[in-house]
Amino acid sequence: MTILSLVAGAIAAASAIGATIYYFNRPVTVRIAIGPPNSEDFKVVQSIARVFDPQGAGRDRSSIRLRLVPTDGSVQSAVALDAGQADLAVVRGDQKLPKDSQAVATLRKNIVAIWLPPAPAVAAAKGAKRAPPEQKIKRIDNLAGHRIGIIGRSQSNVNVLRVILKQYGVAIDKVAISQFSANEVAEAVRNNKVDALVAVGPPNSRITSDAVAASARDGGAPIFLPIDSADVIANNDPIYESTEIAPGAFGGAPARPDETIKTIGFSHHIVARKTLPDSVVTAFTRQLFSMRQALIAENPSAAKIEVPDTDKDAAIPVHPGAAAYVDGEEKTFMETYSDLIWWSIMAVSVLGSLGAWSVSYLKKDDRTTNSSLRERLLQMLTQARKAASHEELDQLQAEADDILRNTLDCYEHGAIETGTLTAFQIALEQFHNAVADRRLFLATDPTPLVPSVRPSRPAVV
Repeated sequence: MTILSLVAGAIAAASAIGATIYYFNRPVTVRIAIGPPNSEDFKVVQSIARVFDPQGAGRDRSSIRLRLVPTDGSVQSAVALDAGQADLAVVRGDQKLPKDSQAVATLRKNIVAIWLPPAPAVAAAKGAKRAPPEQKIKRIDNLAGHRIGIIGRSQSNVNVLRVILKQYGVAIDKVAISQFSANEVAEAVRNNKVDALVAVGPPNSRITSDAVAASARDGGAPIFLPIDSADVIANNDPIYESTEIAPGAFGGAPARPDETIKTIGFSHHIVARKTLPDSVVTAFTRQLFSMRQALIAENPSAAKIEVPDTDKDAAIPVHPGAAAYVDGEEKTFMETYSDLIWWSIMAVSVLGSLGAWSVSYLKKDDRTTNSSLRERLLQMLTQARKAASHEELDQLQAEADDILRNTLDCYEHGAIETGTLTAFQIALEQFHNAVADRRLFLATDPTPLVPSVRPSRPAVV
């Protein structure tokens, strides 16, 4: 019975540990807010979701599944994360970040490009009412009083321009700002509606390249304005960094630009709620970068994904789960689950002890009855040695048989232990020896005995 209990306890402990480990390692679906739906970021995240999909042909089993929560843009994605509608979000690093959000990965980096359309060669001959202002703009601080066109409808792009103009002492209300799409650039330049253009996007942005190409006219080349104070801007606001636009970044022949242009940049981040478990974020980060080659094959833009900055003074604090993967401090299986396994074993042990105590308590009456029967057997031993007839010995023998039957039942049901059964066997053996000796004595002794009072036979419970 004890061995069976131990085996049952071991099986129960193993089952509990296995079930717990499965619970914590089961595939987890993580919601990510991303928008707008036609953006490059949205397409990259879609590719990540497809690669994470274990149903995809040739995919490895993944512990993280990704479910997209479409939004109208980065600001709305931040709102969705704050509202608990998503676990992750793709946000611009230069906007107001979601409350208690932490970086998981850098999706891509953006740069700011500011350029002037080439002056129209025949504007005066056609009777243009306005002289070409481009000749007057040599530096960013010359933009005061001019018209600036921003590619894209995002208010965040206007905010970036505001930061740049402020650094050069140009008030935002001293410039006329208009926003339009890349395919509207050519018309705006042709109709002389803008004096300068601003685009925000990746270094190899097709949208920016198309806008730069559309702004060229009469064989003239766009003139790029450097942000010479990029280092100062980056020092004043850590969300920005000083960077450069490489020659030919926007294509063209000759190259656009034709020389290195200093500018500022910022990143698009995948951020997570601070309350998202470290284990989930670690698994997501590990899966994201371990499947990097498959991601790039799915979408070449995924090559821009980088690990987050884990420095303590980073502009966006990194999530501990992502930092564990990046810094190589990811816990092993035993480090992660050792406490869980230990507490599971302790819980099973305590439950087993409580169960054993409960069983023992419920069988207390059986043990008490058997103990009284064992005392009765010892009394019968004394009576057998003084029995006056074979009939009396027969009655004692029958009572001993009933006590034996009760004792074996108690042992089988676990009411008594092996030691108690052994003590009973010794007493029973002594009783049988006493009966045998007394029968032999009665058969050989011719002296008549006075019949003794027949002992009462207690009821066996």
